Amino acid sequence: MKIAVVGTGYVGLVTGTCFAETGNTVTCIDVDKAKIEKLKGGKVTIYEPGLELIFERNIKQGRLFFTNSLEEGIKDAKIIFLALPTPPGEDGSADLKYILGVSEQLGLLLKDYTVIVDKSTVPVGTAEKVRSKIALHAKVSFDVVSNPEFLREGVAVEDFMKPERVVIGTASSQARKVMETLYAPFVRQGNPLVFMDEKSAELTKYAANSFLAAKISFMNEIANLCELLGADVDAVRKGIGTDSRIGKRFLFPGIGYGGSCFPKDVQALEKSSSNANYDFKILKAVMEVNEKQKTKLIARILDYFNGDIKGKVFAFWGLSFKPHTDDIREAPSLYNIEALLQAGAIIQAHDPESMPNVRRYLGDKISYFETPYQAAENADAIFIATEWPEFRAPDFEKLSSILKRKVIFDGRNLYDLALMKELGFTYFSIGRETIYSK
Repeated sequence: MKIAVVGTGYVGLVTGTCFAETGNTVTCIDVDKAKIEKLKGGKVTIYEPGLELIFERNIKQGRLFFTNSLEEGIKDAKIIFLALPTPPGEDGSADLKYILGVSEQLGLLLKDYTVIVDKSTVPVGTAEKVRSKIALHAKVSFDVVSNPEFLREGVAVEDFMKPERVVIGTASSQARKVMETLYAPFVRQGNPLVFMDEKSAELTKYAANSFLAAKISFMNEIANLCELLGADVDAVRKGIGTDSRIGKRFLFPGIGYGGSCFPKDVQALEKSSSNANYDFKILKAVMEVNEKQKTKLIARILDYFNGDIKGKVFAFWGLSFKPHTDDIREAPSLYNIEALLQAGAIIQAHDPESMPNVRRYLGDKISYFETPYQAAENADAIFIATEWPEFRAPDFEKLSSILKRKVIFDGRNLYDLALMKELGFTYFSIGRETIYSK
């Protein structure tokens, strides 16, 4: 099948490459000429484990192409995916200008029946708006389908190739048949294609991400309560996670969620609710809790250093919003770095993948190091912002010799409390006892 993907950001590039991997001919389209030139030259423009291998393979085998021309890219395509940005506006609503702009152009370009697929995360009712924009100029029949993505950064290729479910919103039997054929190779093990109307599919994506965000914020609230009551959030987490109705995932407390999806989607769903005159109280609480949680450790840092951190050096371990990605959008690390810089602190940072992105954002306000140990040299404390695997079992003896003070502020609860006590570290974490070295 011939497919076009409009937009070569995170979702578009993964989508196009993975569809090519199952034998389709895919053309990815983007207005960014520099990005398209890089992609044509065989260079992946995002960091995502496993993507580069299949990207190179499908270019080599002549199934994956790139262009700046919408007209050229959609020629003979049976399906056109819209994987375009929907950035939040000032009021929190999703901005649809890119999707609707392309939709109107498509109306002028369609030559035969085509299925237009909203892959971007969009508010309820977007499919109708896309349909109206295309219909302004279209002289052939077409269908608009909602097919939200559920990709987790860091495991997106696996999520796409082996999805837990595929949600497809359409009332058209013709479009349904096309989508069933397209996704058949991905659901051979029996994971479901879930068909529904377009509005329900659009809401499903927001509901899923908002529920997970609520779960994270709930556990952060439990962690905060544990600190006041003298309980251990790790014990509580294990105690409730064994309940099959709750499950073990998304129960780890920390310094809040970030990234391109959770903050934006929770905000957009709350705005959609407000537009429908519904007061979605839980979502407001989720956003409030997460905002406070991001910089929860700053107060403890200031307390430990008696309110004065001017000239104090902090080794930041982790900058991306989660491990296995270079994405720094809404990363809690950035909020903490800004707060510490404003108080006069010095930041020495290390992250396996996201330092180039942070450098573009912060420039030379902080220093960047190739290893976590270089970042920790002569630091007054380590601040762990992202749970990269390489931080889980460091050489503590080496750290003891290079740190100015054996102090760790751990926003991801990586280390065992008994071990920290045994090694003589002062150790602050989330929802657990604070360990003070003698």
